[in-house]
Amino acid sequence: MKKELCEIAKRAQHDGLCKHKSGNFSIRDAESGLLVASPTSLDRDLMTPRDVVVMDLDAHVVENESGLRPTSEVLMHLEIYKERPEVLAIVHTHSAYATSFALLNKPIPAIVYEVANLGLTRARIPVAPYGRPGTPELAASVRQAVREADCVLLEKHGAVAVDSRNLYEAYLKAAYIEELAELYHHALTASGGVEPESFATAELQKWAYPAEITFANQR
Repeated sequence: MKKELCEIAKRAQHDGLCKHKSGNFSIRDAESGLLVASPTSLDRDLMTPRDVVVMDLDAHVVENESGLRPTSEVLMHLEIYKERPEVLAIVHTHSAYATSFALLNKPIPAIVYEVANLGLTRARIPVAPYGRPGTPELAASVRQAVREADCVLLEKHGAVAVDSRNLYEAYLKAAYIEELAELYHHALTASGGVEPESFATAELQKWAYPAEITFANQR
């Protein structure tokens, strides 16, 4: 899990989803209930599995091999794991387009069908109210938003993606948040600020793999 976290954190940095020391990541072990979290104030390119911190849901650090502290925003991660017990991985980024809409406190509507698999129960990426980074207030502010969706914006801050499978899937959702935010920005710019049409929840829920495709090994 530590190695996986390092690999995804570096990929997020190289893909431009977070820069320098921003953003943070965690994975929860369903069996033990413990989680691994990225350390605070460490460049992702320098991070090794030894730097990844192990802690419990009560914010107690049980292992920090290199002596580093967990990200100061780990309280938000803990709150999400408590609010959504099925979640096993969280990615928090400061990607540019998504954060721009977070600054405006503007939810991103489902303007492309690709979002059908992003866990958006109301066909939008909601915005969690502002909470000062690193505080219990930030942790509390995300509760309602993560109940609504797997992908959320944090007002005046950034974006968060969660997944019930693994960190890679949470990372992909974080990447889709940024892609959707960029498309939304371009659509608004091209239309002079007029909102593009978006999909309703019912339409997104109709997606299914084509039944017309058959497989020889299933006949």
